[in-house]
Amino acid sequence: MRTRHSQSFKIRAVEKALNRADGMTLNEIIEELGIGRSTLSKWMRDARNNNLESTLSSHNKKKEKRPQDWLLGDRLEIVMACASLDAEEKSEYCRKQGVYPHHVNQWKLDFASGNSSSEKVTTRQEMKDLKNENKELRKELNRKDKALAETAALLVLQKKVHAIWGNDEDNSQ
Repeated sequence: MRTRHSQSFKIRAVEKALNRADGMTLNEIIEELGIGRSTLSKWMRDARNNNLESTLSSHNKKKEKRPQDWLLGDRLEIVMACASLDAEEKSEYCRKQGVYPHHVNQWKLDFASGNSSSEKVTTRQEMKDLKNENKELRKELNRKDKALAETAALLVLQKKVHAIWGNDEDNSQ
């Protein structure tokens, strides 16, 4: 059965594939959307050839950033700009910038406490290295778990042997 997807769904799928964040792979996006790789590839090809309606306009508009994607300098700029505004003006300014007032409040608290470590600094290579290290550590943990289980089994068997035949020390006395 062939599924028909709306134009807006296709556009969102292409944008999601083109603007991958947090090291998300194309396969993860395909799984999440429930479409085939060839389908997404065709939509991306159509978008490049401007056959996908309003894709051009979506690429021309400013890319919306998530609050965690803002650089420290940009965050500071917004916090300073909002400092002298009342609640209504602050909400309007934040809407224009694409953030919520509570994000600005949190950024202000982060700056005040010196906790601006919410900045994402891991690169793809660092993520890859961390995943490999994690994989190696898991392998080592599994190996040690098996060795521990084997040692425990040997101890149990040794106790059974001593219970059945007795200790050599018992016979020598």
